[in-house]
Amino acid sequence: MTRRDFICSAATACVATPFTRNTSAAPARPRRLADVGWCWDGQGLNGQWRFSIFGAGEGTKWFGLRRTCFMFHPNTAMAMEKLGGMDIEEVVCDISKWEYQKVEHPDYKGLGAPMRMNHDGRIERKRREAEIVGRLSLKYPFLTGAFDDDLYGQIKSAHVKSDDYALVHRAVKSINPKLKHWGVVYAHELKKENWAGFTDFFDVVSFWVWKSKDLVNLDRYVEQCRELFPGKPINVGCYLRDFTLLDAVPMDMLKHQWRFIAKSVADGTIQGYSIISGKLIDMHPEQATWVRDFIKAN
Repeated sequence: MTRRDFICSAATACVATPFTRNTSAAPARPRRLADVGWCWDGQGLNGQWRFSIFGAGEGTKWFGLRRTCFMFHPNTAMAMEKLGGMDIEEVVCDISKWEYQKVEHPDYKGLGAPMRMNHDGRIERKRREAEIVGRLSLKYPFLTGAFDDDLYGQIKSAHVKSDDYALVHRAVKSINPKLKHWGVVYAHELKKENWAGFTDFFDVVSFWVWKSKDLVNLDRYVEQCRELFPGKPINVGCYLRDFTLLDAVPMDMLKHQWRFIAKSVADGTIQGYSIISGKLIDMHPEQATWVRDFIKAN
């Protein structure tokens, strides 16, 4: 086993164990924020922003982190080789794919450019992507999870039943049983009936507050999430941009969230956090720089 494989295996083992509040007599080693943070990386395209100078893995490194949520691109060996070559210690790959849609110019047929992202959340697509990620994880042990984005929206719109979704969960585990199944949950979706029959499928809950004005209730939301998904590690999502305001997250709300993150990581309430995203660093440099400095200081 190489030193690289040893590091990756150790990182995988750490994430496999849910974080809980420390009740033992011996004090736990304080966890630095940099040790439990993830950054979404990849060139997502939307009418709200321009292309970024930060590509896959580069946002992660800029924030001083070592864990990447790889989004918006095909899950391929080439992508894993790039991330592995950047000394990224851990990667999760999306299986609910955001893909480019090409819009043809009326005067230049065949030269249309990708103009927006389309979300493909079909069960059969997720199963196929989960198997791809599983095969890649056998070759690249730093790939530790499959990430299912905007899940409840698809459950609701497509009337997905828990028996149908069980096929996705089995696909995540079919090739590499150690692979972690991440599921996105929003604060406005925290109703027991929304997730009836689905809660056992997630190894990690990726938890998000959609509107920045609602971050004042973050502590209450996380407690509700813990009640809804008992015993599940919670990874709190942190936006740089409020997509409802079409602007950066206001600094007062941003700081409020990150102070909660630091406290909750320290006391074991949450497993860690994820930043959206590397591609927004150069669009919202004030927010991104403050977050980077806060992580470094804590």
